[in-house]
Amino acid sequence: MTTVIVQLPDARPPAPADRRFARLSRPPRGAPPSRPALLHLGPGDTAAFGRGEPGRPPAVPIPDPGVSRRAGEITAAEDYWRLSNFSATATYVVENLEGAGEHVKVAPGRLGAPVPFEISRILLPAHGEPAAFKVFAPQHAYLSGESAAPDGERTVSPFALDPTAKYFLVLLALCEPRLRSPSAAAVPGATDVVARLRDLPACRDLSRSAVNYHIDYLVGSKLRLRDPVEGGDPGGKREELVALALRFDLVREEHLVLLPPRRDG
Repeated sequence: MTTVIVQLPDARPPAPADRRFARLSRPPRGAPPSRPALLHLGPGDTAAFGRGEPGRPPAVPIPDPGVSRRAGEITAAEDYWRLSNFSATATYVVENLEGAGEHVKVAPGRLGAPVPFEISRILLPAHGEPAAFKVFAPQHAYLSGESAAPDGERTVSPFALDPTAKYFLVLLALCEPRLRSPSAAAVPGATDVVARLRDLPACRDLSRSAVNYHIDYLVGSKLRLRDPVEGGDPGGKREELVALALRFDLVREEHLVLLPPRRDG
């Protein structure tokens, strides 16, 4: 039974750093796209990755001089996989390709680190661009419906947000840059939020003071951030809101359709 699929990295040599010669590494114009090579692993199977040793090519070859000969190993489990880092100095990063910047770091020498993502990309430090390859785990199983519970008081949702409310649109506009690009550093200010939401009929009269009111409402009532700093830096308050919302998936990529189309330029 196959549980984990590894998409092998492109076997072609990397493009030269000099852009004048970059075209030499490209396939001929009009050539049909080649299908990526796949490695299928069952429970307990392992696959080593790295540059390889003489006479011992790894299952996942990464021919970059900055990658160790025995860089690491993947071990398939039932519906997840484990990553071992054999490097003495390099930290590996596993990105969740379905998440907004979600990732795990696997420190040098770490063995059997469990990876919970369904679609992942492993990044290894290398010369130039980081070396990378993808790993696909089986679709995770989820509980259908609500679990049976004994009689008693109902559980109260700690984050009861209404996606149709204006405060949710403000929160979504604050989180949008990092939802679209996890590396985005700046959180929008109140003026940016007003401009982003202005094309929505419900937000045509939105002002900076109204945005700040919604932010305070989210902080104090809906998400109940602990110990908000009175009169503190508004940017810090927005940062805390965005970090919490993304950490617990309170806003997700599918919510972006609630925002007006972005204007180019």
